[in-house]
Amino acid sequence: MTYREAIEYLHSLTDYEKRRIERYSPQTLDLSRVERLLAMLGDPHRAYSSVHIAGTKGKGSTSAMVESVLRVAGYRTGLYTSPHLHTFRERIRVGGQLISREEVVALVEEIQPLVAQVPGVTTFEAITAMAFAYFARQGVEVLVAEVGLGGRLDATNVLLPEVSVITSLSLDHTYLLGNTLPEIAREKAGIVKPGVPVVTAPQRPEALYVLEEVSRERNAPLVEVGRDWIWEPGPFDLEGQSFTVHRVGEGEDTLAGEYWIPLLGRHQLENGATAIAALQVLRERGFDLPRSAVEEGLRRVEWPGRLEILSTDPLVVVDCAHNPYSAQVLRSTLETWFPGRRWVLVFGASSDKDIAGMLRALLPIADYLIVTRSEHPRATAPVELADIAASVGGGAEVAVNTQRALQRAVERLEGGEGILVTGSIFLVAEAREVWAERNGHPLPENDR
Repeated sequence: MTYREAIEYLHSLTDYEKRRIERYSPQTLDLSRVERLLAMLGDPHRAYSSVHIAGTKGKGSTSAMVESVLRVAGYRTGLYTSPHLHTFRERIRVGGQLISREEVVALVEEIQPLVAQVPGVTTFEAITAMAFAYFARQGVEVLVAEVGLGGRLDATNVLLPEVSVITSLSLDHTYLLGNTLPEIAREKAGIVKPGVPVVTAPQRPEALYVLEEVSRERNAPLVEVGRDWIWEPGPFDLEGQSFTVHRVGEGEDTLAGEYWIPLLGRHQLENGATAIAALQVLRERGFDLPRSAVEEGLRRVEWPGRLEILSTDPLVVVDCAHNPYSAQVLRSTLETWFPGRRWVLVFGASSDKDIAGMLRALLPIADYLIVTRSEHPRATAPVELADIAASVGGGAEVAVNTQRALQRAVERLEGGEGILVTGSIFLVAEAREVWAERNGHPLPENDR
């Protein structure tokens, strides 16, 4: 089997990343399937400690921060995230290193006959079982695992973590998880385990009420960032930002203090404070995490495609915002980091997203809109995006692909404007590759 054939096999299973899930239910997403796969592999997910992270926005960045700190502190770490920007291998990392193509092939060849014994296994379930087995065989001591979708029925929810983390919640995947914030919060709270501490980022009252209720029911101690931990922003520039955190009513030996992260946007400070609160829980559960390791781990964190500056001349910014809330956060961040700047907006989105809501948030800072699509199967056709833009009061130029869209954006730039690419992680990935190739920079490792 070649690497390409291995990836094609995984996508040949029921793949809810490529096509829309019609029902979020135990009949569609059945944890017993991944449990059966893991049992046949020797229950590898019980071989290491874990940190389990769910949320609507910020779970990837928070996962990257926690893993970076644990690695700097000397632990052999695993990091499991999804989806990926450029290569499937990004999803499975040990000690910060991507899994090799050869190891992907070997795992797929091993799991293929097992999948044949478990009817209905999905792509994500198979990948999760592969990843958890790989982490055990690589001697991982602590796994940081990001939830794929929701929480309660997600394949990663077989973990019994040291701490569960829930980042910022907002309306997304409403056709699956619920039409209200409390409904979504209840699905995300499905990762809360009896007696296992929970850390939550600041939440709207109706979401927080649900998280508090579920935590009480499961006797899970709840740490609330914004109540138990407070952060204050510090100086920032195009390289990163500093912030100070402290624990309310704190005793001695906490991780309170000043930190710096290379991620832009004030929302990343919320993620940073949430990561620090989770790391403090790990310390209290016996993990050796000196403050110096936390400081250095946060300083070294990498999480591309999130308010990332690809170029300053011309100014090109990419961001994976994919719902109205994250688009509003993106707009606010741009207004803070680049006051008065106007933008040529290159926009594409998946068909199951609130496209009108995102455009309403972003059009007020854009002088020109170019709509396009990534190569992803769920990408909305540019002509449909143009119609939606017209419905919310914006005109749009249609570009057939990302390369053409960026070319037109450069041609359209006027003095003082920047180029903003957003709406989809898949569009951002293609934009990063196109921009690198256009400027003779090394291409990111990719599966193309």
